[in-house]
Parts: sequence; C-alpha cells; structure tokens
Amino acid sequence: MSAIDLQNVCLYIDGKLVLNQLCLETQVKRLGVIGRNGSGKSTLARALSGLIKISSGQLQVSGINPYKNRKAALQEIGILFQNPDHQIIFPTVLEEIVFGLRQLGQKKTSATKNALQTLTTFGKTHWENVPTCALSQGQKHLVCLMAVVAMQPNLIILDEPFAGLDIPTKHQLQRYLEKFTGSLIHISHDPIDLQGYDQLLWLEGGKVALLDTPEKVLPAYLDKMHTLGAGDDISHLSH
Repeated sequence: MSAIDLQNVCLYIDGKLVLNQLCLETQVKRLGVIGRNGSGKSTLARALSGLIKISSGQLQVSGINPYKNRKAALQEIGILFQNPDHQIIFPTVLEEIVFGLRQLGQKKTSATKNALQTLTTFGKTHWENVPTCALSQGQKHLVCLMAVVAMQPNLIILDEPFAGLDIPTKHQLQRYLEKFTGSLIHISHDPIDLQGYDQLLWLEGGKVALLDTPEKVLPAYLDKMHTLGAGDDISHLSH
C-alpha cells in the first residue's frame, strides 16, 4: 500500500491559495476523495502525482517527493484525468500504451511486447491498430487505464474518471479498476463512486474537513451539502 504524507502543504495557483496548510497521513488500499468544486481535489491529485510543485510544506508518496524525483514517480504513480483527450497523444492504441513503457526506459521491442500483453490481459487485442480518435469517450478512458496499468505503478490516482460517462460504461470501467492490485486514490464528486473504499477524505477549502471510514464521512458530507444546497451561495460573486 502506498503511504501518503503531507505536512502543512500550501499551493498557490495564479495567486490563489488552493491547498491551505494541508496535513494528511494515510496508508490504505483504496482512498476516496470528495468535496465541492474548487475544494482542491484536482490540485491535490496533480501534486501527489508530481505534475505541479507545492508552494510550501512537505509532500511524500511512498517515501519520495514525486515532483523532485520524476523517474521514481513514473514508476510509483499513475494518473487518469477526467478528460482522456488531455492524456492521449498517439494515433493508435498500441502506440499510446507503448509510449509510457518507453518513458520507463524499456527498449522498443520490450515495450511493444509488454503493451501487447496488456491488451491481451484486458481482452482488447483487436484494438491494437485502432485509431484513438475513432474511440468513444468510454473506450478512450479504457485506453488511458491500460496505458497506466501497463507501467505497473503501485498507485493509480483517478481524477473524476467517470464524469460524463453513461451508467453501463461507468460500471464496465469500475470492473476493470477492481482488478488493479495496487492502491487507488479516487477523486469524485459523486459519493456512489466511492462506496466500499477503505477511507474517505473530505476536502473543504483546501483543508481536511474529515478523514475516516465511508460510514462516518458520507453522512456528515451529505448533510453539509444538503444544508449548503438549501442556501444560495451560487449568487455570491468572487472578485
């Protein structure tokens, strides 16, 4: 299981404080992250994967700083974004999967062999030469997942991967995720996606509102969201 350790982490984006003295220590197989839009969920995902640098504090994933140690981060951590079109860069499915393996230092022959093995494992050998642009949104999500799994990370971070998907596609992708033997950090605005997880992290204003079992976090979170929904903070304009 991947250990997550954040101590007084602050992160500014365009002068705005997004993560605010965030402190977090956890080591579970399945961690769900919930919170309102703008609570810092996606920023946390990018910080944990090493894609953005924190402004201050200390951040470690399995004993490494993923921003400073990119080689180790590539081996330890994979990330799936909400929009697969922000992730897919190659014209065919096989090329997309091979790319990540090449990033790990595998020679082209080995990378191709391992990519084909991944397609076999997922039952998608017939996708080998399919143009990625011809795939549906759900199929593109699966290509991204296969590309990440092929790299054999110990941790996969999921940043709203089911947003905009229909129910059957969502359930199919969930089945593939359940086969992953490593750790998952799943960020979602929908608590239903996180049922059965070991822990839930509720982020509010870039801070930990609550970190506990789903049985304790979800009722408190939903009660707070319903209370907010009864108000009219959508009318408040930020300047």
